[in-house]
Amino acid sequence: MSKSSTPKPTDSELNILQVLWLKGPSSVRLVNDILSENKDIGYTTTLKLMQIMTEKGLVIRDTSTRSHIYSANVLEDVTKNKLLGGFLESTFQGSAGSLVMQALGNHETSPEELEKIKSLIKEIEKSNHGTSQ
Repeated sequence: MSKSSTPKPTDSELNILQVLWLKGPSSVRLVNDILSENKDIGYTTTLKLMQIMTEKGLVIRDTSTRSHIYSANVLEDVTKNKLLGGFLESTFQGSAGSLVMQALGNHETSPEELEKIKSLIKEIEKSNHGTSQ
């Protein structure tokens, strides 16, 4: 499935995809058990969502065993980049800097996260200086 034809997952579908990206191919029961740790969600609701996701091409269902196994049919980084790009355009008029400043200003950031951010900024500065010379 091409990147442009991949449908945008809903919030509930994204929660399921995150479980599949983390755990790999999984049964509906396993996905539901993990989702139920944070939110009251019934097995039949999870099953129906995963059936819809199969129709949309977001997941693949393996029916070769008694317990059907579902796998993500979209890559995590591609999906997150697509969602982030849409959010960035619609909310921050495409300004990554505005997004970062909003996020850092509204949420507590650990010293480890700040170090990673500083390191990323240094890498970006290096690559920008290297291309301008």
